[in-house]
Amino acid sequence: MRTIISFAALFLSVILLQLSTGGVGPLDAISGLTLDFTTEQIGLLGSAHFVGFFIGCWWAPRLMGSVGHSRAFAVCTALGAMGLIGHTLTDNPYAWAGLRIASGTCVAGAYTVIEAWLNAKVTNESRGRAMGTYRIVDMGGSLCAQLIIAVLPPASYVSYNLLAILCCAALLPLTLTRASQPETPDAPRLKPKLAWSSSPLAVAGVIVAALSSASFRMVGPVYGQEVGLGVDQIAFFLAAFVLGGAMAQYPMGWLADKYDRRWVLIWLSAAAVLSCGITMVASGTGTVGVMLAAWVFGFTTFPIFSVSSAHANDFATTEQRVELSAALMFWYALGAIASPYISSTLIQQFGPGALFAFVALGHLGLIVFGLARMRSRPTPEERTNYVYAPRTSFTIGRLLKRSRED
Repeated sequence: MRTIISFAALFLSVILLQLSTGGVGPLDAISGLTLDFTTEQIGLLGSAHFVGFFIGCWWAPRLMGSVGHSRAFAVCTALGAMGLIGHTLTDNPYAWAGLRIASGTCVAGAYTVIEAWLNAKVTNESRGRAMGTYRIVDMGGSLCAQLIIAVLPPASYVSYNLLAILCCAALLPLTLTRASQPETPDAPRLKPKLAWSSSPLAVAGVIVAALSSASFRMVGPVYGQEVGLGVDQIAFFLAAFVLGGAMAQYPMGWLADKYDRRWVLIWLSAAAVLSCGITMVASGTGTVGVMLAAWVFGFTTFPIFSVSSAHANDFATTEQRVELSAALMFWYALGAIASPYISSTLIQQFGPGALFAFVALGHLGLIVFGLARMRSRPTPEERTNYVYAPRTSFTIGRLLKRSRED
């Protein structure tokens, strides 16, 4: 019973954390538009978030080793709350970028603690249920975080303080649980070259996945406003992307387990290029057309990270899987840092369609690189299981390791 209660506390913390720190990205973009930030400055906010995310991924395991799980989680959520409240003290975009580094650090750090705790508490009997619930909670929280901006007025003291309250509330379930804290695991060694040596195609895939997801989620509100969507409609526009990605996991997992994963990546990218074209054309077809296009875009781009991760793990040994997961997250973070600023600059210079032209160009590159890699070596006969891989922390590999091998 204590284990079940401990899981419930972790999952409740995940939901509250997603609602607060997941909502700040689209809220910042819409608030920036209200405050007459340039498109480049709005993109800078998204890039700053992923700078903080990278810092949190690297720093949080070491912080846990120094002060323990609960205190590390408290430190991370305090940073997130300060980053949110700080938005109400100034309307300087560069100050907001610094505050977004704090919120990005909060996200990565808090997820590192949650996943380390979850990994230590699951047993062989409870692993499947726990991981399934964790995926649903994470994706559901992300979906609700996009919708919450429909009821939050932009550039408002009330909006940012409400998100800060939710961030502080995430502290309560985890710190009040009576379950004992697990032992602190060693921080995974960061070996970016391990991912490249295992699969250059997987590295390219996770970078393109970052290019697609980070650009859309951080700069998508700018695109939405440019094509005539209201604030509440932008919320559903972003949610349609997340929903499409969630619905794609099972069919894409089935395909990735049945067929050569390189072909799955190539055809997914081809579909992503097509969905970029559909989204650009749909901008003139009305609200329903724009929403459906966002759903298709999420369906075709969201699974690329998990398929790439599964392909890389096919070439790794059991002992390498945790470090490989961290290495793939490193490459994803690099792509996510660069892409919001690049895409926002392109929008400012060439118009809203440049966002999806940029993403389509990345996927065209992945198609060409994938075809070239298919001539380099055959795919292994024995493959790991496809697993939906959340992009949450460098330590997620510990949770996924057993699922890949069972």
